[in-house]
Amino acid sequence: MFDWYRGRRIAVTGGAGFLGSHLCERLLDMGAEVLCIDNYFTGRRANIAHLLDNPLFEAMRHDVTMPLYVEVDGIFNFACPASPVHYQYDPVATTKVSVHGAINMLGLAKRLKCRILQASTSEVYGDPNVHPQPEEYWGNVNPIGPRACYDEGKRCAEALFFDYHRQHKLPIKVMRIFNTYGPRMHPNDGRVVSNFVVQALKGEPITIYGEGLQTRSFCYVDDLIEGALRLMVTPEEVTGPINIGNPGEFTIKELAERVVRLTGSKSKISYLPLPQDDPKQRQPDITKARDMLGWTPTVALEDGLVKTIAYFDRLLASNSLPA
Repeated sequence: MFDWYRGRRIAVTGGAGFLGSHLCERLLDMGAEVLCIDNYFTGRRANIAHLLDNPLFEAMRHDVTMPLYVEVDGIFNFACPASPVHYQYDPVATTKVSVHGAINMLGLAKRLKCRILQASTSEVYGDPNVHPQPEEYWGNVNPIGPRACYDEGKRCAEALFFDYHRQHKLPIKVMRIFNTYGPRMHPNDGRVVSNFVVQALKGEPITIYGEGLQTRSFCYVDDLIEGALRLMVTPEEVTGPINIGNPGEFTIKELAERVVRLTGSKSKISYLPLPQDDPKQRQPDITKARDMLGWTPTVALEDGLVKTIAYFDRLLASNSLPA
């Protein structure tokens, strides 16, 4: 299945980010030549430092809101701040990354006549009225709320991808990513797993928004990258969108209690008001991923949390937590 990658030059936008760096690593392992593109807004050089000596790896500082002229055989478009802390910091820039970035990468793919995969998000479903969420569900999104820069930016990017497919016959792939966690998460990104793990390791209060009864489905990063790699090499008629996530559903309070137990922390739970438009439920229907990609997640939440905790424990021990 993955023979397609060997010897090909693959661009990964957002390649120094949490997900992008893991993707670059896997592509190199499969014999691909990798062009990592990042402006380092949320990506970190430390995430790709171990790859820099590989002769098949090239790191390029570039903002995808500006046109890019390179020669590649395939594009994974992963560039975008993906946590509320980061995407709400500059919401206009967030929308530009999703929309202008998609236009620029689609234009590049059109010129090169190569396939391109869009890292979309479960946030296109908003605060869903359908549970679990199948790809056919159109979502329940507040188009003018504080999360709209990300939610609507990604929805617009999906529209652009399918318009390029219909108008220019471009071979596209659209993957809707559900909550993903693992080593190389930014410790200050405000996402629930990194928040809880860092707070527990420091012995600080575990901050839960609302009563902690809202649910999420957590996918370990290795499983997510496997799904992306499989989707990219499907026949051209397979465009997606396809949900990639772990259908195991947990309340936020259950996650907090599990992190406290696994870290051996004495942290207590602190409850704060629920942010506006925070989804009450989030669980992927992965029927299409199973049927079309032969993909199902294999890493249990407990096992993934142990690896994630070990990563953050090393960062804290070395005093290398980024600001």
